[in-house]
Amino acid sequence: HAHQPNDVIRTINGVFSRDKVLTIDTMNPTVKNVEYAVRGPIVQRAIQIEKELREGVKKPFTEVIKANIGDAHAMGQQPITFFRQVLALCSYPELLNENMFPEDAKNRARRILQACGGGSVGAYSASQGIDCVRQDVARYIERRDGGVPCDPDNVYLTTGASDGIVTMLKLLVCGEGASRTGVMISIPQYPLYSAALAELGAVQVNYYLNEEKCWSMDLSELERSLAEARKHCNPKALCIINPGNPTGQVQSRQCIEDVIRFAAKERLFLMADEVYQDNVYAEGCQFHSFKKVLFELGPEYSDNVELASFHSTSKCYMGECGFRGGYMEVINMDPEVQAQLSKLVSVRLCPPVPGQALMDLVVNSPQPGEPSHTTFMKERTATLSLLAEKAKLTEQILNTVPGITCNPVQGAMYSFPNISLPEKSIKEAKALGQAPDMFYCMKLLEETGICLVPGSGFGQKDGTYHFRMTILPPTDKLKILLAKVKEFHQKFTQQYS
Repeated sequence: HAHQPNDVIRTINGVFSRDKVLTIDTMNPTVKNVEYAVRGPIVQRAIQIEKELREGVKKPFTEVIKANIGDAHAMGQQPITFFRQVLALCSYPELLNENMFPEDAKNRARRILQACGGGSVGAYSASQGIDCVRQDVARYIERRDGGVPCDPDNVYLTTGASDGIVTMLKLLVCGEGASRTGVMISIPQYPLYSAALAELGAVQVNYYLNEEKCWSMDLSELERSLAEARKHCNPKALCIINPGNPTGQVQSRQCIEDVIRFAAKERLFLMADEVYQDNVYAEGCQFHSFKKVLFELGPEYSDNVELASFHSTSKCYMGECGFRGGYMEVINMDPEVQAQLSKLVSVRLCPPVPGQALMDLVVNSPQPGEPSHTTFMKERTATLSLLAEKAKLTEQILNTVPGITCNPVQGAMYSFPNISLPEKSIKEAKALGQAPDMFYCMKLLEETGICLVPGSGFGQKDGTYHFRMTILPPTDKLKILLAKVKEFHQKFTQQYS
């Protein structure tokens, strides 16, 4: 057999076999460093168990309850009628001739279709997003922020907020060794950040939220984290998730001000992930956008601090995760860099057009006097107040369990309780090479069918353990879930004490 010397040919059962070109050793090493706990090993196992249940395998439960991901509609949250009517009209314009849809829904659909190539949502749009949608986003931001101006040219429509965040990180990363870009992220964090930084080979710089003070941000902790990081990398960006995921805190205006001043002083690019901006439940809490506070601090800050903020159709009262709609707004970005950003997004052609249409409806919802306004407001309010009830319920029930303490769920859609684990279970987990809360969550899944994400997937202070649980399931199911968790925790504690 004549062959190139770099081909490895082996004989397996008398058949010649050639090694694959792409192997775990020859593949891109940064991809192997990527971890995403929200769909990690626990979820893989949950899917397997569902399959086993369908095949008739006997378990101590009849269904798997997935509380691992903020997937509202999958958990039974109902879509907003008006949004779906307009999307139906956009997808199948023939329906515009029927009289089953309200006039305002038809008008929205016509306006969106007129902005699409060939009057079809199946056509590509401009890379930055449909023009009139970006204008609507800009007007929405101006209303939200009490009149602070917004230029549609600084708005980029994205494939969910995730896509915008990854794109911004791509622009920021450069350098080698000690000059390699560092990005400051909160711990606990949403694992998109750690995953994207791993894939880009950037340096993850952790700053810890203060669990004792309801997961608030601490200026002294930001300073500690930054000083530490500067010894081995070049920290250039600071990411904030507000309201918090997985921790559910809503930042005070004072805290946001402190963060902006800190970023200005230390020359850091700010990234504000604000996808839960309508999900605020706690008394005395209010959502303040980073942009609004930045402009209220006056030109010394608003002319200089670089900021990218992100929003999405996936959360809030919409819960339309599958449409992958979102936007980012960039502020004070160097014009040459912004030209590079526009080039970078053009390579991907455009975000999904139905997602852009949906984003348009979110920022330009039915107004008083329009036929759909009453129903829209009723549905929006009902969805958000139900979430507020479930946030309170979750916190209250978890706090009745000895060994579990849960901070108030001020916003977003998760609780992130602290769980105290018996020493014996920690030893057993470590012997298996597992994080102790991963061991706990895996056992919870096997014994109760409940799928939660361990705190180790988000990051936590050493020696503390948590899980993240979404508050999205229907109230009756949520109560069952919480009762099962309570029972399991007591059993687990006894078993390993």
